[in-house]
Amino acid sequence: MARYTGPAFKKSRRLGFSTLENGKDIAKRPYAPGQHGTDRRKKLSEYGIQLQEKQKVRFMYGLNEKQFHKLFEKAQKMHGIAGENFLILLESRLDNLVYRMGLANTRRGARQIVNHGHILVNGKKVNIPSYSCKPGDVISVKENSQDHKAIAEALQRTITLPQFVTFDNKKLTGSYVRYPDRSELNQDINEALIVEFYNR
Repeated sequence: MARYTGPAFKKSRRLGFSTLENGKDIAKRPYAPGQHGTDRRKKLSEYGIQLQEKQKVRFMYGLNEKQFHKLFEKAQKMHGIAGENFLILLESRLDNLVYRMGLANTRRGARQIVNHGHILVNGKKVNIPSYSCKPGDVISVKENSQDHKAIAEALQRTITLPQFVTFDNKKLTGSYVRYPDRSELNQDINEALIVEFYNR
């Protein structure tokens, strides 16, 4: 299945979960889209619950199914809890860190900024959104992109940076300090259900 590029709000309403993590996408109409969206939903099977959890995370981070499954397999081979490793790998993606540092309003916007070559990692241009960063990596905006309209608009917002990243708004440079703790990530995600889904 290809990456979803349709309306984010519609997808969030269908899943009953804010894929943008700001709550705006389901605040106004907290029910499924379509003329039957306000009807009582059918009770999901165990498989349906696991699938829905997987889709929530996949749409939140903006991956296609093949990328998502490949990353999960990598997480399973690591030491520790597979579900938590998986979320850490998702958070370590370059497009996600650009979003976390406030250089874009959404992960989709961050992906575009990276794709267009506006971001440097340790002083070298990286235009691959799925690039996996490691703690200590320095992420900055390319010198001739520092007046980029979308980046400037995103930086005008007041955001709270997670503790695993730092960012200097004047120098437009930040760093990936450490891998995140599970407590710092979205508490509405039940990663154990994703592990169950793939281990069926």
